[in-house]
Amino acid sequence: MSGPLSGIRIIELAGVGPGPFAAMALADAGADIIRIDRPINPDAKKDPALAGRAMNIMNRGRRSITVDLKSTKSAEFILRLVERADGMIEGYRPGVTERLGIGPDECLERNPRLVYGRVTGWGRKGTYAQAAGHDINYIALSGTLGAIGPADRPPQPPMNLLGDFGGGGLLLAYGMTCALLEVSRTGQGQVVDTAMVDGAAYLATYVHGMRALGLWNDERATNILDGGKPFYCVYETSDGRYISVGAIEEQFFSKLLDLIGLSDLEVPARDDQAGWNRVHEIFKSVFSSRTRDEWESIFAGTDACVAPVLSMGEAPENEHLKEWGTFVYFEGVVQPSPAPRFSRTPSSIQRSAPRPGQDGEVALREWGFEDEDIEALLSSNVISVER
Repeated sequence: MSGPLSGIRIIELAGVGPGPFAAMALADAGADIIRIDRPINPDAKKDPALAGRAMNIMNRGRRSITVDLKSTKSAEFILRLVERADGMIEGYRPGVTERLGIGPDECLERNPRLVYGRVTGWGRKGTYAQAAGHDINYIALSGTLGAIGPADRPPQPPMNLLGDFGGGGLLLAYGMTCALLEVSRTGQGQVVDTAMVDGAAYLATYVHGMRALGLWNDERATNILDGGKPFYCVYETSDGRYISVGAIEEQFFSKLLDLIGLSDLEVPARDDQAGWNRVHEIFKSVFSSRTRDEWESIFAGTDACVAPVLSMGEAPENEHLKEWGTFVYFEGVVQPSPAPRFSRTPSSIQRSAPRPGQDGEVALREWGFEDEDIEALLSSNVISVER
């Protein structure tokens, strides 16, 4: 294992969304993670769709053991893992791990140095705490979704990036890393409690600050960073593709005008709000006169703050992203590279996503379980591994 978290051991109770993303981020940074998967019906193992879910690249970097957490014997096994771990990740509804006998109290009693990371959608108390939900619901209640999208249509969900992954998974990974650092000073573990509704609001801190200053209003597409201004907007090109413009500052705006062949006299002043609609129309006309790739060649490497809008399929083939290494081909699969980058202890993809139970036996040995102990766990059906 390589990376700044090399030597850190973490248990991941398999889930969906933010928990696996946090585990991926920690594994990319070098943490040794055992993923606790649910048992799979033997008949379902032949299902290609199931195999695809199991091999989701977001599950990369871990080894897997399958455990029936509803079994009365499983709690003691998890607690034995906890004795050897630095951290644990769970993403169940409030109260579930407590009912399973592996809540924070039990785990921290067994290992006072443990960082117990948990993530929910709504938080652990309040009106919505026990309700089901998804990313769109959490970012809606936080106020963040209401600020995204065109003025004349409903708010536009930004996929599940803000709740699940930014406000949930990445914030959980950050919180656990902070707590692991604190353990190194005090020797005391703690619970890291992450809620996606908190994270979605937290990511919008800048906008809340702008509102407090009277520089942002709640009408979508009327503000400086939501597509309402002609110098921070997306325009369609002649081939039906798009170009992004982010020329907020005066010097960048002037460079933009120069490269599209317009003078300051032909376009209303950047700060003239009364003229913004006119600027929008001028830019629409200009950008529709060339293809996206033609505009990219004009603006590449300049200070006009213009870049092509690429599809997710196109991005890994972009020359700049290839040179910088934003994406990597790992075992034949293209995927985002680990981030951020460390100069002395570089992160890396440690291994591909495991099938349920894959490499679990090796992981247990490395975590200090003897062969006889592993065989006893297998024969009593507490765990199963792929052999």
